[in-house]
Amino acid sequence: MASDGGQAAVSADGVVLAYGERLALAASDFLIPAGTLTALIGPNGSGKSTILNGIAGLLRPTAGRLRVPAAEQSPPALAYVLQSTQVNETMPVTVREVVGMGRYADLGPFRRFTDRDHALCAEAMERLAIADLAGRHLAELSGGQRQRVFVAQGLAQAAGLLLLDEPITGLDLPSTQRIRSAITEERARGVTVVLTTHELADAAAADWVVLLAGRVVAAGPPEDVLTTAHLEQAYGVSFRTEGGRLLVDDAAHRPRLGRHKETHVRSGPDVGALPE
Repeated sequence: MASDGGQAAVSADGVVLAYGERLALAASDFLIPAGTLTALIGPNGSGKSTILNGIAGLLRPTAGRLRVPAAEQSPPALAYVLQSTQVNETMPVTVREVVGMGRYADLGPFRRFTDRDHALCAEAMERLAIADLAGRHLAELSGGQRQRVFVAQGLAQAAGLLLLDEPITGLDLPSTQRIRSAITEERARGVTVVLTTHELADAAAADWVVLLAGRVVAAGPPEDVLTTAHLEQAYGVSFRTEGGRLLVDDAAHRPRLGRHKETHVRSGPDVGALPE
């Protein structure tokens, strides 16, 4: 596991990110080790998507330093899959064409697809189980199918750094399983995967976690970051542990005598979303 910026896929020193006059991320230091699955977690508006935008080069720091070696290559060796991508209902674009757009940065202007380009697109569609949809118009697909198409587009770029903004939020079970499998496979291939999530289980299963609350509260291995003290700082609510589980200490929902105990947040693999 990386321990310094020289081994990092992303390193930040006092970085500040803002949208015009609106501060989105106060001065923060953090790193993301290369070759890891890193989860960015925190309440709504905590800066998760903002950090992805900064890493992707879509948002420049107003102060401090944010270094992303993959973005310094030509073409950039990173892929960014947004949480929600608008579909032009009048544009007759097929699944195959959308996935193929992932190869445009490498192809450059006026270059034709090579056998490798075709193979990368075909493999990405197979991995996301959308090969049978290749000729379908994107507007004809369900939300889960569309998200699989955009993740496949990201995979087709064969980038060393893959950014995913809440890739499975609100999706059906088959799409969730396919995307999770693809993320695991990319991590096994040595790709650095950075994703945003509201799910404590996803963060706990990652190699590295960055906990946010308008700034970086903590960054490191899950067991060091997802502590009661850090979560209380980030979410502004009290937590307690019970039987090895992490619970929201909400007096309004504490169990009464004779009633079944309700677990609000647990630290096991089946944990649900944290409060927002």
